[in-house]
Amino acid sequence: MLHVYGKSSGGFCDGVSRRNFLKIGGLAMGGLALPELLRAESQSGIRRSHKAVIMIFLPGGPSHQDIFDLKMDAPSEVRGEFKPISTSVPGIQITEHLPRVAKLMDKCAIIRSIVGATCAHDAYQCQTGRPNKPQPPGGWPSLGSAVAKLQGTADRAVPPFVGLAPKMGHMEWADNGQPGFLGVPFAPFQPNKGAGQADMALNGVTLDRLADRRALLTSFDNFRRDVDTSGLMEGLDAFNQQAFGVLTSSKLLDALDLAKENPRLVERYGKGDPKNRDDGGPKLMEHFLMARRLVEAGARCVTLAFSRWDHHGKNFDALRQDLPLLDQGLSALIEDLHQRGLDKDVSVVVWGEFGRTPTINKDAGRDHWPRVSCALLAGGGMKTGQVIGATDRLGGEATDRPVQFGDVLATLYHNLGIDVSKVTLPDLAGRPQYLVDSGCAPMPELVSV
Repeated sequence: MLHVYGKSSGGFCDGVSRRNFLKIGGLAMGGLALPELLRAESQSGIRRSHKAVIMIFLPGGPSHQDIFDLKMDAPSEVRGEFKPISTSVPGIQITEHLPRVAKLMDKCAIIRSIVGATCAHDAYQCQTGRPNKPQPPGGWPSLGSAVAKLQGTADRAVPPFVGLAPKMGHMEWADNGQPGFLGVPFAPFQPNKGAGQADMALNGVTLDRLADRRALLTSFDNFRRDVDTSGLMEGLDAFNQQAFGVLTSSKLLDALDLAKENPRLVERYGKGDPKNRDDGGPKLMEHFLMARRLVEAGARCVTLAFSRWDHHGKNFDALRQDLPLLDQGLSALIEDLHQRGLDKDVSVVVWGEFGRTPTINKDAGRDHWPRVSCALLAGGGMKTGQVIGATDRLGGEATDRPVQFGDVLATLYHNLGIDVSKVTLPDLAGRPQYLVDSGCAPMPELVSV
């Protein structure tokens, strides 16, 4: 960890105060220095307007037939306990426990026919659009990492890829997205893992001290030698000055500080619960607002994980607790984006790794069901107010318009201005790799292609 020291105020034998230094080596970005992340901008060669994606991952696999695809004509052992309600779009109904989202259905699109899940209990397929096996050496990069590589920073004071998911007992649910073969320079900035947010505070370090280029560069050189002798960080010096933008600007820290937001809006988003339940499940309502603040400040991709949806038992009791919270946070986010004029530029996707079994088990739960699941999308200039795809009478099979995970990712890339039919990224062997699997493409129901 690199320390940039400010004026001494005593406290240690070398005269350096504990409160008078700033750690900037890791910044919760895979253990590497911030300037490495900023290399993305110089490597991309792409300059576009600031588009962004907010991905809301629902860890564990939400029960699709109890949320967006209720089956009222199914037998009681399939139908469940919830009733559908009408939405702002005639003919579209969703669960009674999402009344606020129902009023915004003209601003949303529901996919009821996502197929191809691998039944892996992780965020990998949502983050990459691909199954977790097979993978190339290094692994497939997530959407956020690919965007960081291709488009770099929209604002030098804000990392292009930010992951808000905190630590969980089952860390595969807390996966904000991996850089894969692109390498750690394109990993997400993760303020909720490690000491990331605390590291950003310029604790007593004066700007004139930071202006001491010679001392600072010497510190970077020492840090590089201490941390990595493999050549991974070779060429870091070219990005040191860019790192000053983050270190000396309050923009990123301000975006993460909800005390700077209108209290009424903070209240509208709601107050969360940071506790893990068993293997996961923090209900951090604040992250919906933080995501909006981050994309508005310059982030291109923000990922978050909300609550725990792996309900093998007491499914309906758990949903009665969590759906109203999701309803509040998601509806506040969609309304906020529209009120701020960000709805054409910021895409929102809400989904989990798979669906749940049509039949309710003996414990009043639903088990894993990779054969079909749902998603909700909003913003991004997409064609909303519609349902895409359909399932059979029991909600177990897609009967109309099966949609691959890669189709959704291709749509999000399209909204960011990236053509998945043309753009490639070099893997570790230098071979060009497309961003999504062959056959996946932006969904014409949502975008004009």
